[in-house]
Amino acid sequence: MHIAFLTPEYPHPYLNRSGGLGTSIKNLASSLIEAGERVTVFVYSQAEDREFEDQGVQIHSIAKRKYKFAGWYLHRRFLQRYVNREILLHKIDVLEAPDWTGITALMRFKCPLVIRCNGSDGYFCHLDNRKQKPKNRWFEKQALKNADHLLAVSAFTAKLTKEIFELKKEIQVIPNSIDVAQFKPIQIPELPNRILYYGSIIRKKGVLELAEICNIVFEQNPEALLILAGNDVRDFFTGRSTQELFIELVKPEFHKRIEFKGLLAYELVQEEIAKAAVVVLPSFAEALPMTWVEAMAMEKALVTSDIGWANEVMLDGETGYTVDPKNHEKYADAVLKLLDDEELRSKMGARARKQVVGHFATAVVVKQNLEFYKGVVKA
Repeated sequence: MHIAFLTPEYPHPYLNRSGGLGTSIKNLASSLIEAGERVTVFVYSQAEDREFEDQGVQIHSIAKRKYKFAGWYLHRRFLQRYVNREILLHKIDVLEAPDWTGITALMRFKCPLVIRCNGSDGYFCHLDNRKQKPKNRWFEKQALKNADHLLAVSAFTAKLTKEIFELKKEIQVIPNSIDVAQFKPIQIPELPNRILYYGSIIRKKGVLELAEICNIVFEQNPEALLILAGNDVRDFFTGRSTQELFIELVKPEFHKRIEFKGLLAYELVQEEIAKAAVVVLPSFAEALPMTWVEAMAMEKALVTSDIGWANEVMLDGETGYTVDPKNHEKYADAVLKLLDDEELRSKMGARARKQVVGHFATAVVVKQNLEFYKGVVKA
């Protein structure tokens, strides 16, 4: 089969900065190449037009065009023509696009279109209690309604997406995958009482709740330290730095026990995970949180949120603890329990990796994707 992806991001030095969506697509594309399939990736809204190959994947960097008026329409028409030409020229069997922004609304392609729900703007607005712009909602709904097939990375995301956009078609669930050979325990000593949060410093990830939680943890464990690794994001509701809001919530006497590392390269993130005694990820808004899966793959016991998708990743009491981040006392108790019991951390960490290897490893997930794509092509 020849499988193609239409995406606004993909991790490569020639392309604009990429986030979690691009990483997920690259992981899937690499696994499909290893399975003997052909893969093309169309990356739109880039700095320049360029075609190149990356580890067997054919990449099309498509420069952002400027239009005097109706850019939302003309941009889509241009992408449709570009992609359809490649579909016919290179016999592409299936095209996949993300749900974010509804880029494929108003487009028609010369092969089946799959939309994979990693969390649309409407989805995250719903979780954040924010009002979605009507234009964005219309585009996303039209794209989802017009797709030939729908996928979601979690059952929670599938269910909520159907409710938000009033969809009648079924959404199949296939999680994102992780390279368990890359994310594995590494020979860096764990540091006692070291707590790690990694990801964007933003309200929806539960960071402000974490400040309150850490006041309790620091009060009861005088040796505890908190490391935060990730980029500071301007808060949607106040317009201020989330990092500043976090510091204001932490008692002044505990400030010296907190360290902000900023945005780190993957290798340095792995080092921070390895050094942590406990990883805390109290997010309120996810589709399938890859930060959770990465830390679990590295045999770390986690304390996470208990919302929606949590029971599709974590096993409460076995791979760590799932707790409502708004219940500061209970969340802090779970962190303290793990900090105080090295044997429990080790046992839960081993069970966490076993969970990842069985359900999220690339070798497992690529088979699910291949079966799905074969069904799409046959249909």
